[in-house]
Amino acid sequence: MKKFDYIIIGSGQAGIPLAFSLSKEGTVAIIEKSFLGGTCVNNGCIPTKAYVASARRVWDAFHGDDLGVEIPKGTKANLKKIKARKDELVNESRSNIEKAINRDEKITLYHGEAHFLSNYQVKVADTILTAKKIFINVGARAVVPEEYQQVPFYTNENILEITEIPKHLIIIGGSYIGLEFAQIFRRFGSEVTIIERNKELINREDQTVTDVVAQIMKAEGVDLVFNAKDISVKENKKQSIILKTDTAEINGTHLLLAIGRAPNTDTLQLENTTIKLDDKKYIKVNNYCQTNVQGVFAIGDCNGQGAFTHTAYNDFQIVKSFLLKKKKRKISERITTYGLFIDPPLGRIGMTKKEALEKGYEILVGYRPMTKVNRAKEKAETLGFMEAVIDAKTNLFLGACVFGVGGDEIINGITNLMYAKKPYTVLRDSVHIHPTVSELIPTMLEDLKPIAK
Repeated sequence: MKKFDYIIIGSGQAGIPLAFSLSKEGTVAIIEKSFLGGTCVNNGCIPTKAYVASARRVWDAFHGDDLGVEIPKGTKANLKKIKARKDELVNESRSNIEKAINRDEKITLYHGEAHFLSNYQVKVADTILTAKKIFINVGARAVVPEEYQQVPFYTNENILEITEIPKHLIIIGGSYIGLEFAQIFRRFGSEVTIIERNKELINREDQTVTDVVAQIMKAEGVDLVFNAKDISVKENKKQSIILKTDTAEINGTHLLLAIGRAPNTDTLQLENTTIKLDDKKYIKVNNYCQTNVQGVFAIGDCNGQGAFTHTAYNDFQIVKSFLLKKKKRKISERITTYGLFIDPPLGRIGMTKKEALEKGYEILVGYRPMTKVNRAKEKAETLGFMEAVIDAKTNLFLGACVFGVGGDEIINGITNLMYAKKPYTVLRDSVHIHPTVSELIPTMLEDLKPIAK
């Protein structure tokens, strides 16, 4: 048995910075069953945003006329080259992490799947490790229902490994991951169909957002099938996929499952411990990422408190502050923020209108379509809008979204104001650079309207 001061299971965006932080205090074992870097590096942020960028270049080539630029015909996506560029970016990140670990004499890397033998003993391959403080950072994976396992399918992971553009990609699930891949492969040249069980795309969003997302997908040539019931799939003799719903039959060449995510806690053999899970198999934690077992923490996607790289990194910050006995950070103080990285992107912070009303707030709403933003018109990118949700009693932001050109970057300005707990009037009365998209946010905030509960 090998004793360490700290054991970290998983090398994602919470585990890696925590390892380097803890190595200043003692010995660290980090266990990784796959590639270093977790979801973000290997099959999340880095590779998909590389594909988004390539897809945008294809779009630019076909929309030169919008800006008076004549681009010769013949543009096409070369998926082998696109994948090679993506692989280079991913491998660089993995390599940098590995080099940094190798340079740190206090960190020992173990390759293999971690299995708990008890609350403080973990086995990897033939080695048993023990520590008084253990950090679980095992992440999550795509949900694959049993009914789809009878046919060839892809998830967000292995679809990034194909080198030939699908002729017809069928995507089950019209939420964030499904939408990104739909637009990417449609721009690469695939025929794309999204199958959604609900009546709209990403139904957690306000209707104003779902309507624009559907508009964008249809404008790209993506087929949408809503209210899909009794979905069944089979592979025909020509090795293509036949998908049937109660109202439609679609023949495709590739099937992508983007139905949801599930935590990887089932691999840990937690039945050998007293660590508690919730009904969805996420590890239960308190405000400081502590489990019910003293000295054992769960960080990142596996604790169910966030599903993003930025929330995972914030978990690291919370744990670091806790271990230093400062307790300056906690999960309950985190404001939900995320992006939908289609083109144009959506940046979201805080509550939607629907959420604010459901929680009983009296709200004021500011709204401005991108068609009334000069910089968006000059760029010929006028899809989308910006919107702010204000607490009528306190004048504080409850939430906001910028859905349009630059939205994923612009939203961070409102994020800063919300963390500072400053009223919307600070932004309304500020002077922004002209000409920009964000300069119209103060203008939008001059015209707030109440929305009834």
